[in-house]
Amino acid sequence: MTDKPLVAVTGASSGIGEAVARTFSAAGHPVLLMARRLERMKALGLTNAICRQVDVRDREAIAKAVKDAESEYGSVDMMFANAGIARLADIGRQPPEEWDEMIDINTKGVMNTVHAVMAGMMERKSGTLFMMSSIAGRKAYPDHTVYCGTKFFVHAVSESLREYLSGYNVRVIVLSPGVIETEVLSGVLDRGTLAAYKENKVKMGGGIGPEHVSEIMLHAYQMPQNALIQEICITPTRQKY
Repeated sequence: MTDKPLVAVTGASSGIGEAVARTFSAAGHPVLLMARRLERMKALGLTNAICRQVDVRDREAIAKAVKDAESEYGSVDMMFANAGIARLADIGRQPPEEWDEMIDINTKGVMNTVHAVMAGMMERKSGTLFMMSSIAGRKAYPDHTVYCGTKFFVHAVSESLREYLSGYNVRVIVLSPGVIETEVLSGVLDRGTLAAYKENKVKMGGGIGPEHVSEIMLHAYQMPQNALIQEICITPTRQKY
């Protein structure tokens, strides 16, 4: 057991979610890992960890996972609403089904995740919500149309939540990374868009590691509860846009 509070992460089976689970676990926190790939999370072998197969589109599944973890480790003090998908494509030829998938996971999924812990944080008058956005939530790109829309949504909701929850002493932190070395490109099915993304990534010397993101998140979390880093925007130094 540990005397540090429970942290919860969606999309914890790879990328930034996995890195955050590893970093916070190494810092002594019990962790609730949620994602669709259960075996990937179990294979991490983290101490004081609970792994649950969860699709963030399923509001009840998230709530049950949180309840199970809290019964063992106490209240969730940090929730990272990280799960998302990037179906980047030329909007003129993108199948509408890809819009539906991004909207359901990147917007409704984020709200389902917040809903699972927000009331408890308000009651305790403490807690931290990390909201996964993107540099694409701050500026628009021609082949990111709907994806940008979902990330602009995260920014807007986070701004509203931050003001609403400030009176309850709950922090809301937006995470806006640029190009990261993760599996995000596996979601890009449009060949032209994928080729252009990879070409741009090579020009900037590659993306930054997910561990760089998780380390700065831990720093933001460890600040006193009355100190809020409202947004973390981190990109490769050579990323121009």
